[in-house]
Amino acid sequence: MTNEFAKPTGPEGAGSSPQALTFTSDKGASRSTWIAGALVIAIVGWMGSGFIFPSANNDPVATREDMKPVAVAVTQSVAETVTQFYQAEGQALPDRDTSLRAEISGDIAEVFVTKGQDVTAGTVIARFDPANNDADTRRAAEELARAQREFDNAEQLLDRGVATVDRVTQARAALAAAQAQVTTAQQDAKALTITAPFDGRIETLDLDAGEFVAAGADVGRLVDITPLTVAIQVPQQSLGRIAVGQSATAKFITGEEREGKVTFVGTAAASETRTFLAEVEIANDDGAIPAGISAEVVIPTGEVTAHFLSPSIVSLNTEGTLGVKTVDADKKVTFYPINIVRAQIDGIWVTGLPAAVDVITVGQGYVNEGEVVAPSAQELN
Repeated sequence: MTNEFAKPTGPEGAGSSPQALTFTSDKGASRSTWIAGALVIAIVGWMGSGFIFPSANNDPVATREDMKPVAVAVTQSVAETVTQFYQAEGQALPDRDTSLRAEISGDIAEVFVTKGQDVTAGTVIARFDPANNDADTRRAAEELARAQREFDNAEQLLDRGVATVDRVTQARAALAAAQAQVTTAQQDAKALTITAPFDGRIETLDLDAGEFVAAGADVGRLVDITPLTVAIQVPQQSLGRIAVGQSATAKFITGEEREGKVTFVGTAAASETRTFLAEVEIANDDGAIPAGISAEVVIPTGEVTAHFLSPSIVSLNTEGTLGVKTVDADKKVTFYPINIVRAQIDGIWVTGLPAAVDVITVGQGYVNEGEVVAPSAQELN
């Protein structure tokens, strides 16, 4: 088929017409485009042929199942009976602590003890000058005698029909008031001496002979530290482990260590901390341990069957659960979740494992649960 546009006709046939030149140029460009596109497709296909059509000579990819089992070190752990403890920091408190107060007003005549002195119950601490009390006693006695005479006369006159009932009533009231004054004077006489209410040590004494003291004023402090009471705070989750009568050990900051017993467990939690007050009584007959110092209290709370392990053996599974990896009879890795029941400097006691189990001590970070491993025995340090 002849293309009528291949050659121009007419007077300009010897030359190239503008239309013909344009057409010829467009046709060459289209052919070049098709050729370039084909080359691009061929190159892309060649580059991707290794993925689409893998060579028959490529080696197969090795899988975990095809590899040799991972070598791990294991040791047999056998559960033991271990005592559980509750530990808490506390403060030593005196068994009894009271202020010494003056019951009357007056001048101090004598002071019989000094600060720091040990006293027994009833020991006289100080004595007031009795002059004022002697005067009050005499005056009350005279007033009582006068009131008694007035009352007797009023009754006699009433019997004769001369006095009235009102006069007898007034005389009886005056007699009662006089009797009350006598009683007050007698009580003040007893209060002339300040005595120790119980055995203890004079912790403070702000009193000197000749000093005036007002009624109700604090003149000293008496402390009894035999025995001591160590107060601790028990969190609500541990309250069920503590009971009155349990034995306890107190390690004081001074280095002293004493045995004691739980004497009180609170039933109402502190609103700020949600903890319960518990008290441990510690023998302190020699008074060597002062009140107010810190102490660590250790209370045995029962026994449990547990394994003793190194903390380095413990790991986490994919869910973040704390546990231990072991090897079973088929040399497969098994993960057991654990609970730490007691911690020591050289290791931890845990529950959650079988009574006897082969624990992975080296290589546990390179194996997963269910994998077959090559275990070798190792002594647990």
